[in-house]
Parts: sequence; structure tokens; C-alpha cells
Amino acid sequence: MTVRFTAPGRINLIGEHTDYNLGWALPIALPQRTVVTFEPSDADAITVSSDRVDGSVRIPLRTKPGEVTGWAGYIAGVVWALRMAGHPVPGGTMSVRSDVEMGSGLSSSAALECAALGAFVTAAGWHIDRLEQARLAQRAENEYVGAPTGLLDQLAALFGAESTALLIDFRKLTVEPVAFDPSAAGVALLLIDSRERHGHVGGEYAARRLSCERAAADVGVVSLREIQDRGLSVLEGVTDPVDARRARHVLTENQRVFDFVAAVRGADYAEAGRILSASHASMRDDFDITTANIDLIADTAVGAGALGARMTGGGFGGCVIALAPADRVEAVNAAVRLASHPEPVISRTHAARGAGAT
Repeated sequence: MTVRFTAPGRINLIGEHTDYNLGWALPIALPQRTVVTFEPSDADAITVSSDRVDGSVRIPLRTKPGEVTGWAGYIAGVVWALRMAGHPVPGGTMSVRSDVEMGSGLSSSAALECAALGAFVTAAGWHIDRLEQARLAQRAENEYVGAPTGLLDQLAALFGAESTALLIDFRKLTVEPVAFDPSAAGVALLLIDSRERHGHVGGEYAARRLSCERAAADVGVVSLREIQDRGLSVLEGVTDPVDARRARHVLTENQRVFDFVAAVRGADYAEAGRILSASHASMRDDFDITTANIDLIADTAVGAGALGARMTGGGFGGCVIALAPADRVEAVNAAVRLASHPEPVISRTHAARGAGAT
């Protein structure tokens, strides 16, 4: 039996670096997708290939963390996580094709994990709910690949739906649909790929997470979520001023999630845009995860008529999103392309469906 399964990339509309702090975020699934084709067999390994890389990689069914690296490590991590959970994966061959750009902040890794996971689950006939699938994919990335990411990417890929954003509460692990169709209000959601690539596995992402953990410990809590309603003055108890700024971003960003949802539900896209720009400023000044080129793109978009713009994703490159009136889209596109080098790739995008069999 041949199984084909697909999972989308994602952008996070608002709520950056809040997931591992047990806060809130509002992602959408994207039209860009990763598709895997899996042919099970009685082999003792899975041989995987990709349309982006020459050759193939062999993944032993009893693979262990650190054994397979690179892009195939995400599939190997899923094989390992399933086996650790008592779901032994069959051998076979798997081919991958994708239009989710790697390193662009669109979560190509979670798209690959969730597509492979869905193919394995379908082929074996298991019944694993979407929340547990998200946890398994996260474990693959955290413990096999070694990237300390939260659950946002996997939940967005698995729960995504057309014209719908996902209000995620990471402490309760709930996903609430929020209608999101700015085009109905004459507003375009622009995805601006800076073509400035980034990597989180070895560096700054992990450092930001540790900074937040130190800040929480300084004020006597396990996660920053626990002080969300105590006001920013609580951060006076944080020893390191850099850690305090990181925590301030998280607390104010959580509030921006709620403010953005309220604006969208009221079709107030001018206010939604203002909140996007405020989020970008916080990521730039408090969390220190933007770059000069990303800042230039966001500022240029707003200067050319966008209602607001912000970097999306873990940081240090990747993509900017902007909300722009439909009649200002061409002006925004032209201004951003002229200002930024290399020339970014700009497209209109929308909330799309989540993972599923094809």
C-alpha cells in the first residue's frame, strides 16, 4: 500500500517565543506544503529521498538520537519518537517533495515531521489524535534533532484550516479557531521572504529560551505564564537586565495576541496592523532577534502604506508579514524590493488547510 500525506508550512500572525513560555500565539497554516510518499515493506530500515537533495539516506528502524543528521534527521526523529511511544514503524521507502522554503521561518521542519508522521500513522492504521501527534513531532525535533522548539509549529500544521487562525494556549494545550480572512475586508496578507536564511539548532534560539527560564526562576515561578497578570513591575525582581527585557517581550507579546484577536474579530485591520508593528519593535528592542535587513523590510512596508508589519518565526532572518490595503499592495511590493538586498520574494497568502492524506 502506497501512502501519500501532506502537511503545510506556517506563519505565526502574532505571539513569538511565547510557546515554550506556556503563553499564547496565533498561527495559520500556509498554502505551501510538504508531501511525502511512503511505500511500506519488511525492510529493517527506511530509505528516504528528497526532491531538493541528490541521493538517499538510510534510517534504521531502531535509530537513536544523533545517528542521522541533516534534513533526514527530522524523519528519523519521528521514527524514533513513535518507537519510544510504543508504535514501531515499518520499513520501506519514502520520497519527499516540498515548496516550503527551508530556513525561511515557515517551519519546513514541522511540515516534514508532520507529513512523515501522518504517513506512518496512516500506513500502520494507528489512531493517534492530533494533539498527541504534535507532541510526538515535537519530541522528534527536541530530543532527536536537538532543537528546543515549542509546540506552535506542529499544532499549526496539524490543526490548520481554510480562512482560520488558531488561538493556542500552550499551558492548557487548547486550540481555538479564529475566523481570519482579511481579503473580505479589502486587506491583503503579504508574505515577504527576505531570503536571509537562519538556523536555530545550535544557537540563539536556545539562548533566548534559557534567558526566559532564568527570568522566571528569579521571580519564583516555573514559567513566565504564571506572572502574566501581575504587571511588568514584577520583572524588577529579575537579576539580569537582559533577561528582564526578554521576559518583558514575552509578557507584552501575550497581551498583543489577545489584542490582535479582538481587532480581527472586529474587522479592525488598522488596529491589527498597529499591533503587528508593536510586536516587531518588541522583538527588535527587547528580544533582540531581528536583523538590520528584516527591520528595513518591515519599516519600508509600513512607510509605503502597509497597516503594519513584523518578522515572523524564530528570528535572525526569514520572513516578514504585512497587512496592506489591497490598493497599496503594489506600492508596498515595489518599495520593499527596491530597498532590500537580496531582492525579497513577495506573495499574497492566506490561511490554508492543515495536514492530511492525499
